[in-house]
Amino acid sequence: MKKFLSIALIAVLTLSALAGCGNSSSSSSGSAAATPAASEGGEAPAEKKVAKIAVYAPLTGDHAEYGNSFKVAAEIQAEKWNAAGGAGDYTIEVVSYDDKSNGEEAAAIAEKVVMEKDIMGIIGSYVSGVSMAATPTFQEYGLVNISASASHPDFTKEGDYIFRNNTVISVEGASTVDAVVNNLGAKKIGLLYIKTDWGVSTSTIIENLVAERASEGVSIVAKEECMDGSDDYSVAITNFQAAGCEAIIVVGMHNTFVPFARQYRQLNPEIGLAAFANLYNQQVIDLGGEFVEGTVFPVSYFNESTDPLVAEFRDAFFEKTGTYPSGLAAQAYDAAGMLCEAIANVGADRAAIRDYVQSIKYVGAGGETSFDEMGEAQKVFKKVVIKGGKFELLA
Repeated sequence: MKKFLSIALIAVLTLSALAGCGNSSSSSSGSAAATPAASEGGEAPAEKKVAKIAVYAPLTGDHAEYGNSFKVAAEIQAEKWNAAGGAGDYTIEVVSYDDKSNGEEAAAIAEKVVMEKDIMGIIGSYVSGVSMAATPTFQEYGLVNISASASHPDFTKEGDYIFRNNTVISVEGASTVDAVVNNLGAKKIGLLYIKTDWGVSTSTIIENLVAERASEGVSIVAKEECMDGSDDYSVAITNFQAAGCEAIIVVGMHNTFVPFARQYRQLNPEIGLAAFANLYNQQVIDLGGEFVEGTVFPVSYFNESTDPLVAEFRDAFFEKTGTYPSGLAAQAYDAAGMLCEAIANVGADRAAIRDYVQSIKYVGAGGETSFDEMGEAQKVFKKVVIKGGKFELLA
C-alpha cells in the first residue's frame, strides 16, 4: 500500500512540475521581439532579441528627399530580413534621427546613439561635411558608420569604424569627365561648384582630372562658385558664355543643378551638362523637364536593370513611396544589408561587426561591393544620360 501511495505522489509532483514549466515559458516575453508562431505540434522557435540599425540624415529641409529615402531603404532591408526569420538570433529594428543637414545636429545625434547599446551600426548622413562632424564620436566609441553618399576624400580617414558605400569622388569624377569628353564631345569645359567643403574639394579634384587629359586638348576654361540651392546663376552663366564653354560640370546637388540648367538652357539650349550620381533622382526630370535633357552623369545603380536584386528593391521602394529609388537610396539599402549580414554572422558585437564589414563581399542592388583597407567601397560606374524624359545607359 505504501509503495502504491509513493508512486501516486511522484506522478502528481511530476505533473505539477510540467505545468509549472509551461506557465514559466508563456510569460517570459520580456523586451524581446515576437517570433513567428510554432506550427501545430511543432517545437516553438527560440525567442529572438532585437538589434537596431540607426539612420541619421536630413529628414526635413532642402535635402529631406535624400534622407527619407535612406530611412525607407534601410526599413525595407530590415523587413526583408525579419520576414525571412531575422538576422541569426536577432530581429532587426531601424531607428532614425533627423540631423537637418546640420553638423551640430549630427554631432549631438552621434553622442546619443553611441550610448544606445542595442544599436549595432549607423547609416548616414547625406552631406560629407555633416557626416564628418559625427564620425569622430562613432570612431571613439567603436560604432560602425557606413555612409551611402559621402564623397569627400577625407571621410574615411577618421578611423577603421568609418566606411562609405559610395566611391571616392576622384573615381566618380573621372567617369563624369570621361562622359563630357567622349559622350558630349566637349573640350572647353566650365566648372560650377557649390561653396561648401565638399564642393570646393571636389572642384579641385575635377580640375586635376581634366588637367590629366590636356594632351587631348581638354581644359577648364571657366570656374564659378555659387551658394548651395541658389536660384540666380546669371553672373556665372555670363562668364561661362564669354569663355566659350561647350559643356559645364556642375558640382552640386539637384537643388543647384536644376535651376542652373533651366536658366542656362533658356539662353543656350546647346550647352552640354554633366554632374554626379546624386542626379539619379526622378525629381531632376520632374522639375527640370526639357532643360535637363542630354545631361550625363555616372551611377553604380540603375533601376532599369534586369537584375532580380535590383527589381526586388526597386519594386519594394516604389510600393512604399510611389517613386523609384535613387542610386544613393540603393547604396543605403545595401549598407543596411551589410549590417544585417554582419549581425546574422557575428551577433550583437560592435567590434566583431566592424571586422565582418571590413572583409565583406556583399552582393546587393548595387552589384558586388567590398571595402579596401581604408573603408572605401570598390564599385564599377556606368554612365547615364537623360533622354526623352527618362534615364538611359550610355555605351
